[in-house]
Amino acid sequence: MRACRRLPPPRPARTTGWGSNLPAAAALVLTLAFTTPTLAAGIPQPDGYRLSDYRSPTPDGVVGAETVDTPAVQTLLSQGRLIPIFVQRLERSTLPGGPWLQSKPYRQIPGSVWLPNVGVGSPDPATLAWFESQLDRLTGGDRSRDLLFYCLSDCWMSWNAAKRAVLLGYARVHWYPTGIDGWMEAGLPTEEAHPLPPPATSTP
Repeated sequence: MRACRRLPPPRPARTTGWGSNLPAAAALVLTLAFTTPTLAAGIPQPDGYRLSDYRSPTPDGVVGAETVDTPAVQTLLSQGRLIPIFVQRLERSTLPGGPWLQSKPYRQIPGSVWLPNVGVGSPDPATLAWFESQLDRLTGGDRSRDLLFYCLSDCWMSWNAAKRAVLLGYARVHWYPTGIDGWMEAGLPTEEAHPLPPPATSTP
């Protein structure tokens, strides 16, 4: 006598629509969330330098440099190798070799060096050469020294200057985007800023 063959239980009816495939759809969303490239947050970095509207929101960083906040600046200063460089812009006298024209006093992080105008988008050749020579002097020719560039908050001049230092071959460039405003908001000590004499130029 042939044994009776047991039939498998019937499969549930297949439905269509969003609800029928919810677990798979949820998995797909999670997969895309972790695999889809994220758009860069904030302001994009330009290919060159910022040429105008220096007081406006800045990118999150500078390629080749480290973006630092106030506690990080304090840590770097405590290590004794950091050279803080203030880059606030100033007008200069129309006389050949004339001084900087400072309309109001500025404060800076103690021990900083103020190099005006090295962060403008397109400095004149004398200012560019002066910037390069000042960095060489301040670091003693050691391009592994820590350099900190800052200005005011939302200021592209510190971004430009940091990028310029990176392209000159300095390996440990730090950019402090909140600048002296962030430093003062934290209640940290400051000193009156005095700009270094401007570079000599051959034109008024």
